[in-house]
Amino acid sequence: MTTVQAAARRPIDVTGLLQVGGVYLAIAVVVVFNLLFTPNFATTANLRLQLVQVAPVAIVAIGMALVIATEGIDLSVGSTMAISAALLPLYIGYGAWPAIGIALLAGAAVGAVNGSLVAFAGMQPIIATLGLLVAGRGLALVLADGRLTELFDPTLAGLGNASLSGIPVSVLLFLAVTAAAGITVRHAAVGRRILAIGGNRPAAVLAGLPVRRTLIIVYVLSGLLAAAAGVLSTSRQGASDPSFVGLLIELSAITAVVVGGTPLSGGRVRILGTLMGALLMQLITATVIQQNLPDSTARMIQAGIIIAAVYVQRGRSRT
Repeated sequence: MTTVQAAARRPIDVTGLLQVGGVYLAIAVVVVFNLLFTPNFATTANLRLQLVQVAPVAIVAIGMALVIATEGIDLSVGSTMAISAALLPLYIGYGAWPAIGIALLAGAAVGAVNGSLVAFAGMQPIIATLGLLVAGRGLALVLADGRLTELFDPTLAGLGNASLSGIPVSVLLFLAVTAAAGITVRHAAVGRRILAIGGNRPAAVLAGLPVRRTLIIVYVLSGLLAAAAGVLSTSRQGASDPSFVGLLIELSAITAVVVGGTPLSGGRVRILGTLMGALLMQLITATVIQQNLPDSTARMIQAGIIIAAVYVQRGRSRT
């Protein structure tokens, strides 16, 4: 039997195809539906709007993908966004960039706490980050005194609303984050360590890899990116609202990662797939709004997508 004949007789790996290309198929279905039933969907203004709105989710999802690649999870990203948003009004008097720097440092600090609890205290990632999900949102509300604060700084406003050569700055930011993450995973030593830890942590320890240091780096990156998303969301809204910023974004980020083809079992990561997963979540939310359906419908759809994606991954692991 020739190689061609053997390949022709080999059964098609449907679950594998769905895991890799399912997100692209889902995007195509949503786009076709909107082209048929949503007025003014295929316009430049709408495309720009969707890309701008997906930026925070995409940035958070990239950090989440790196964490999940280590067989971890970060449930505190929404609270980290809220903390960064709460800090901006407190330090905006010193200038936009110092305030942004402090907000980003706070996100990195949250990530360092998460990473330390996982790497040194040996806590399960879901427990470690769940604690900061609750405490972080409370801290943000305390910092903001429980109220919304308007921000009128032009530099901060430009970050969320300005364009460069016709492309929104927020879109350029999430594309830069995606490219940097892709290069890191494929070509940097820390990227290979992330995949090795997620694939087999005991073997990584025996091989002498700096497992604890790598875990802390990953969670710091997740916290840093979540804080950046918080700054971006606040700059677009022109106001700091810690009770709303980042609310339930962990659900969208995890969905984007899983639908994008990154297994929850770790050891692999699909950066481009994660970006496409974030775009799918945004398109679903926009579709629900355009069809005058309640927001809870979008949440239910996202939950269903998570279950379907995890089921596909489960079937793939058994083959």
